[in-house]
Amino acid sequence: MDDKNRINSTASSSRNGQKSKINTVKRKKKKTNPFVKVLKVVGTLLLAGLMIVIISGSIFATALTIYILNFADTTTTVSLDEDVVTSNVSRFLYENPDYDEDDSDSEEYLLYYGIRSTTSSASWVDLEEIPTYVQDAFVYTEDERFYSHDGVDFRRTFIAIVRTLLGDQQGGSTITQQTIKNITDDNATDGSEGVERKIREIFRAINVEKVYTKDEILQTYLNVIEFGTSVNEIIGIQAAANFYFKKDVSELSLAEAASLAGMLTAPAYYNPLENPENNLVRLEYCLDQMLENGAISDDEYDEAMEEAQNLEVYGDTSFTTAEEEQDIPDDQGATSWFMDAAIRQAIEIIADEKGVTLDSAEEMLYSGGYTIYTTVDIEMQEQVEETMQDDTTFQSYSFSDDDLLAGFICMDYEGNVKAIVGSRDEKTESRIYNVVTQGTRSPGSCIKPIASYGPAIDQDIITYSTLIQDSPITIEVDGEDTQWPVNYSETGESSNWSNSYIPAWQMLARSLNTAPAQLVDQMTPTYCYNFLIEKLDITTLTDADADYSPMAVGGLTYGLHLEELVGAYMIFGNGGKKYDTTYISKIEEADGDVLYEKSEGYTQAISESSAYVVNKMMQRAVTESNGTARYAKLDNVTLAAKTGTSSEWMDLNFVGCTPEYVSGVWIGYDEQSRISTDKYNNIGLIWKNIFGDIADEEETTDFEQPETVVELSYCTKTGLIAGSNCPTATGYYKETNIPATCSGSH
Repeated sequence: MDDKNRINSTASSSRNGQKSKINTVKRKKKKTNPFVKVLKVVGTLLLAGLMIVIISGSIFATALTIYILNFADTTTTVSLDEDVVTSNVSRFLYENPDYDEDDSDSEEYLLYYGIRSTTSSASWVDLEEIPTYVQDAFVYTEDERFYSHDGVDFRRTFIAIVRTLLGDQQGGSTITQQTIKNITDDNATDGSEGVERKIREIFRAINVEKVYTKDEILQTYLNVIEFGTSVNEIIGIQAAANFYFKKDVSELSLAEAASLAGMLTAPAYYNPLENPENNLVRLEYCLDQMLENGAISDDEYDEAMEEAQNLEVYGDTSFTTAEEEQDIPDDQGATSWFMDAAIRQAIEIIADEKGVTLDSAEEMLYSGGYTIYTTVDIEMQEQVEETMQDDTTFQSYSFSDDDLLAGFICMDYEGNVKAIVGSRDEKTESRIYNVVTQGTRSPGSCIKPIASYGPAIDQDIITYSTLIQDSPITIEVDGEDTQWPVNYSETGESSNWSNSYIPAWQMLARSLNTAPAQLVDQMTPTYCYNFLIEKLDITTLTDADADYSPMAVGGLTYGLHLEELVGAYMIFGNGGKKYDTTYISKIEEADGDVLYEKSEGYTQAISESSAYVVNKMMQRAVTESNGTARYAKLDNVTLAAKTGTSSEWMDLNFVGCTPEYVSGVWIGYDEQSRISTDKYNNIGLIWKNIFGDIADEEETTDFEQPETVVELSYCTKTGLIAGSNCPTATGYYKETNIPATCSGSH
């Protein structure tokens, strides 16, 4: 190898050696720095994780935005109108007697009574009736930035969230949000449902603030917040003022207002009735807030704190403010006799229409927001209640041991009840026993027109003037043939049969027992019994009542409800039509759908002409000097009536038909015993004292005679149509059953 090649080879080897050395050093460096490698791996992972978080966050934010925007699109504004807010209150309305369809301020129906539940109190009051310091007490205790935020106090909401995360629960809802929660009952708190509810509430609050003023929101809030105890549901500031302090809201002191405002955080724990010490703490907090915000002065603060040490708290559920001072009567007061009957019927209707039990129907009525249109004549109801409580209505003179009971009912000729009273005493309790609708008492001779005379006239067995012999029939009593029945005088003493022939109208007017006994015998007791049940809707009869005594003289096993007795008599004033008796004309559900409307249908119990003939016969009981209903005679209006006395004078009844109404009264004792007729007024006079003034003011003064009835002279000797030589009197006859003409051979 020459020198040149040797040199090149040596140089190349040297370079390769250096390169190899350098590579060895590099390899040694990589091998000795694993931290760099870890950092690179971690960095790569972090970068990938960050990208995932960013992408996931973007997706979540987009989804959340869409989710929230969907709420914004679908959440409607909550209505704060009074009718909507109080929609869970079932309301009973009555027809406004002063309604004028041409007057925009005149309402066709007015509120008669509002019920929420058996343990709650609820009354609406307008904001202008609530003193400013009462309003301020709630604003500065519950939501001091109420007048500046737009429905949601985001600052307060954020603080509430932070404190909640730190384990210190604190509400962040504004007055607007609380109002919405109370109206909608949308109050879920846990899990996703709680989150969804809060989002709905926020958007609803924002929408409400756009539609309503702060005053309108505050007014609703003060009417829907709950002030209840552990057992009482007290809704709204008016009801709370009534319940805790026996005051109208306008009369609350500053200390009392602070007491009520302070309890809202936890009403059962902070209310002044059950926990006065706890309430005092919250009362002071309320006053501190009002002072700090300049709503009260130092002197007002000190005076209120001094009063607070001895605050008078009642919790008296029987207290109500005067009805004329409230738009909605306080439903803690005693219901009227009419309301009792209307509530009972409403429950029965709801149970029937909904297919539920009576208990379930009652719960639905008290919380379902129904609107019930009643048939009551409010002025008549109040007037009858007043006269029933007047002792002189019943007594001929004053005495101490006056324990006589009484009941009265009036309805029109389509069965719409206008007034009902179940006692002579002022009503102080709700939904109590009513002798008119629940009592079963003997109708006595009031059974005669509906069980014998009416059907007999309808079957052409007798006419107005048919002569009937005053003689008994023979029936079997205890296995022996017996002459029955006897007649009774007005003093209750038995009298002999005259055996004379007496016109049918006079038999009825004098209430002789022999004629109906003969008529029942001809038609059979079973026919009369079925007529009462099938045609007149009598519900209290038993199989044993298909007999002579029950059908002829009212000797029933249990008796009749006065409500059903009077309802049966409607056929004599409306052309023979039997309508259902009702206290309710229509029921609407909370959404306005009609649940029930009274049918216009009826049963044609007897013909129009038959009904009018019996009516004319009953008029003679009033106009004749020996008629049993003569004490009830009116000055201006025609009256057709019948009295009824049970055996031993233990029940006295009177049913009267005037051109516009049919009404009746019953008197007797709780423990049945003889009524002292020397102590009490005649039953006809009692009816007149109760209803006479009302009846005499009816616009229609007489019953309209149908074309199917003719007025003719009859022979008083034979009861036939009078001939040329006959002594005469006026009679009324069905066109289809006119008696023959008398020959004059008497």
